[in-house]
Amino acid sequence: MVAVLVLLWDASGLDVVVMGGFADANGFALRHNWWLERVFHDGARQLAVVLFLGLWLTVWRPLGWMASISRLERLEIAIGISLSLLLVSGIKRYSLSSCPWDLQTYGGYAQYLSHWAWGLKDGGSGHCFPGGHASAAFAYLALPLPWLLSTSMTKQQRGQRILWGVLVAGMLLGATQTLRGAHYPSHTLWSGMLCWLTALANHQIFAMLGQSRRSTRLA
Repeated sequence: MVAVLVLLWDASGLDVVVMGGFADANGFALRHNWWLERVFHDGARQLAVVLFLGLWLTVWRPLGWMASISRLERLEIAIGISLSLLLVSGIKRYSLSSCPWDLQTYGGYAQYLSHWAWGLKDGGSGHCFPGGHASAAFAYLALPLPWLLSTSMTKQQRGQRILWGVLVAGMLLGATQTLRGAHYPSHTLWSGMLCWLTALANHQIFAMLGQSRRSTRLA
């Protein structure tokens, strides 16, 4: 369902329409807005680094509600987040799509090309797809899974709260970059979908690992 919505957005052409609402031939007026640039971009990025390192620490020294799940589940979360970050940054590294603020329409030097135009250069610097900043939050879609998929109603409710928190944070960071002209809305949607699929795949692998360990103990 998520993939269908993302593809429908891609097909709609709304990326260009939305970006045109925040810019003119001189560029994006909010590109260097103090709140967007210093707080929601630079500050959020620094906070994301601290949270990431802290999360890895809780694998071995759990605090609060992290202590309510097993070490294997905590490791699952940490690895799931890491894999999502690596996937998004890896795609960005080889992407030829430039950022909206690089387009000639907005005072730059690149021509607009869809990120589906694989292998075609748009004349810009590229490396802009998908949204890296949004992935700093969306990568944490791996966080709620041990609770969401638990048989305990209390844990499921906690997982739902965490899930909504991550989604709101991801959309907020994505919107920040859209307002500044750094990313199309589709870049944010793709980051969210890629992180979600990565989290689910990672969870399945750890679920099989956990089942294997339990079977070994019973043998």
